[in-house]
Amino acid sequence: MKTICTRLHRGDDLLLSIRALAKEHHIPAGVVLSAVGCISEGRVRDASGVTVREIDEPCEIVSLHGTVSEARCHLHIALSKEDLSTVGGHLVEGCVINTTCELVVGVLDGWKIGVEEDAQTGYDELIFEATK
Repeated sequence: MKTICTRLHRGDDLLLSIRALAKEHHIPAGVVLSAVGCISEGRVRDASGVTVREIDEPCEIVSLHGTVSEARCHLHIALSKEDLSTVGGHLVEGCVINTTCELVVGVLDGWKIGVEEDAQTGYDELIFEATK
């Protein structure tokens, strides 16, 4: 497995930065291995698949995981607020890096991620394709 390591800076949008990284490195299929840092404000979508929640305070990134590719990124994040309570959900645009985010992405050998409409869910869902 190839790894890509980068540091995001103050003002960077976390999701947009990960998408840009996937395009820049032509990642066919990857996963977030580690993400350590903090945000100044955030936005996550809850499990309804519809409602986006605003987080209007600095938070530590305590977990970020999911799939990364040029085709699509599907990421979930957990954030620790100033009172040490934790919130999380589906990462959407609007999680703005405060001081830093040290990001490590693993590129999966022999795999490609695609997108296909799923009649059961009504969503465009990820599909994994073996390339070897």
